[in-house]
Amino acid sequence: MTFMLAIIQMDPKIGDLAGNRRAILAGIERAAVAGAKLVVFPECALSGYVFDSADAALPSAETVPGLTSEAVADACRKHEIHAIVGLLERDGDAIYNSAFVAGPGGLIANYRKCHLPILGIDRFVGQGQDLPIYDLGFARIGILICYDVRFPEAARSLAVRGADVIVVPTNWPVGAESAPEFLTRARAWENRVYVAACDRVGEERGARFIGRSQIVAPDGKILAEADSVSETMLMAEIDPEYARRKRVVIKPGEFELDPVFGRRPELYEGL
Repeated sequence: MTFMLAIIQMDPKIGDLAGNRRAILAGIERAAVAGAKLVVFPECALSGYVFDSADAALPSAETVPGLTSEAVADACRKHEIHAIVGLLERDGDAIYNSAFVAGPGGLIANYRKCHLPILGIDRFVGQGQDLPIYDLGFARIGILICYDVRFPEAARSLAVRGADVIVVPTNWPVGAESAPEFLTRARAWENRVYVAACDRVGEERGARFIGRSQIVAPDGKILAEADSVSETMLMAEIDPEYARRKRVVIKPGEFELDPVFGRRPELYEGL
């Protein structure tokens, strides 16, 4: 059965947790009214991204569960929708670049970014250690945060283990144009999954972000794309069954491709 997926491209204000939280909750309501079953927000949507130390970021980090995850879960319960929200997560003395998943039944899971560039807050956070699949009932979801999507093994692992949609909360700065220009489509096509990349816009402490959030189909076609400056909502219809049909049949018996299960892992020495 198909469902509607929404992306909220927004301009978070660094350190303004209350204001960003209000924007996130308003986005959940907007997506639900439009008929979405799943809504995605950017990387660090709650906190902002361009921090110059862990100490500077700590006041903008929250525990999970915590104030925002509970508020989002309440909103998901009220509007009968699922949400994926990026934030800085505090766990004891450590900080993680995370994204939590909530739904009508409450908080479902929390993902920690696994691949960390030398950039912004990622210079000071801990590494995630797992690439799980979340079964939401209507679809199986994998999460990659920003830089994670540049590692083909990460997306392939999610696809092989059954993800229908790879959700990518991101903060693409100027210089990362290769991601919306071809990486999202490559990851979608080579894994035959939907890719939902939710970026931010605006400027933060001298860093400008490029927007261009996208929803990409398993055949690599862009179903929806935002511009580089606007706070906006994208929506597209997702068919999990399409993502589960990995074999591409152009002419039966004469021209068929299987980029997922046609792999030869025994040949990929060193991986």
